[in-house]
Amino acid sequence: MSAVSPVFGHSPLVLRQWRDRVRRARRAGARTPFYIFASAPVAAAYAQLDRLDFGRPIRHWFSAKTQPLAPLWRWWRARGGLIEVVSEFEFRAALAEGFSPDCILVNGPAKHRWLPEFSQPGLRVNFDSPRELAALLPIARRDRWRLGLRLRTPDEVDPEFPRFPTQFGFEPDEAAAAIRQLHRAGLPAETVHFHLRTQVPSATDYAQALDSVAELCRCVGWKPRHVDLGGGLPAPLTLSHEGRRFDARMDLTKFATVVRRTVERLPFVEEVWLENGRFVSAGSGVLVVRVLDVKDRPGIRQLICDGGRTLNALVASWEEHAIQPLESRAGRRVLTAVHGPTCMAFDCLARRRLPASLRQGDHLLWHEAGAYHLPWETRFSHGLAEVWWEDETGLTKVRAAESFEQYWSKRGESISG
Repeated sequence: MSAVSPVFGHSPLVLRQWRDRVRRARRAGARTPFYIFASAPVAAAYAQLDRLDFGRPIRHWFSAKTQPLAPLWRWWRARGGLIEVVSEFEFRAALAEGFSPDCILVNGPAKHRWLPEFSQPGLRVNFDSPRELAALLPIARRDRWRLGLRLRTPDEVDPEFPRFPTQFGFEPDEAAAAIRQLHRAGLPAETVHFHLRTQVPSATDYAQALDSVAELCRCVGWKPRHVDLGGGLPAPLTLSHEGRRFDARMDLTKFATVVRRTVERLPFVEEVWLENGRFVSAGSGVLVVRVLDVKDRPGIRQLICDGGRTLNALVASWEEHAIQPLESRAGRRVLTAVHGPTCMAFDCLARRRLPASLRQGDHLLWHEAGAYHLPWETRFSHGLAEVWWEDETGLTKVRAAESFEQYWSKRGESISG
């Protein structure tokens, strides 16, 4: 975790808007720790992508795993939005929130474990492996699914151990056999899909993957109607622990140009599909915590807060996010650690220079909490936090803080007598 003074680049307007949302939530009774999520930043992110020229119409599939928040899904569906799911629970949640089967894209590995029980006519499914295809093919034929194949492109490797491939998708020879198998079954593979990884650093990475896709199509005579690039665009305004912005080398115009040049070589492609998570959702939320205690140690000041990394912001393990005091605190800045309330030394949101005037009772906003915070939220010695949601209709509490009874009921039934 970096001890420098990172520069994030939020505009004064954005900081003011979030401070205003938090103040309104507190006036409405919000109790820390709590999250606030808002629709406006999501709409702005999609609008930014819509302004790019990909050479084909684009479809956005909202990444369910990135932000499993019911009012957000309803807001997106009401605008004609589509959703991408990777598990049984996400799929059932999408149906429960009113998405029709043809507006749901089913991705992810090992779908043959759960999808047969919940199949719907007209589903869109990207197969992930030969075994999965063989197990699901009879159901796909019966329910007339719209099908695709996920490829593992050459650069899809384990980020921690790059000498190993990721566990996702078909190898090229497997994909060729799958295309023939689907053709014999009368179910064409309409979509070619890949997903490089999260926080893809540059458009060049997509160029290399798209080249491999185009080569496979040429070699086997495959003419998919859709190119599904998955997600991976980096979240703006987030940094590595070394202080580098994840989007520092990502030029969105160049990204669109790379895609456009590829589809120009593939005249049969009708649409480009995007499934971005962090890029769309990260900036749509903040985590709000309150300072409970202050400790002055040699070389560092420590703020003990009622929310933190362990409970609310696991991404702090590898990312730096802006921290904004709610109260006006100016003056000298000192090296400060922001800790959560759990009995774990691991529970530290950040170490950086913050105003020395911060004190017990103050509130801190941890920005870019709209992606992978709710999915990785924990009940480590505590209950889940409150959640607030803002859209065009106003700001409302959509989840109460978890009570002790709710918390303990998740640990198994009590044994009496």
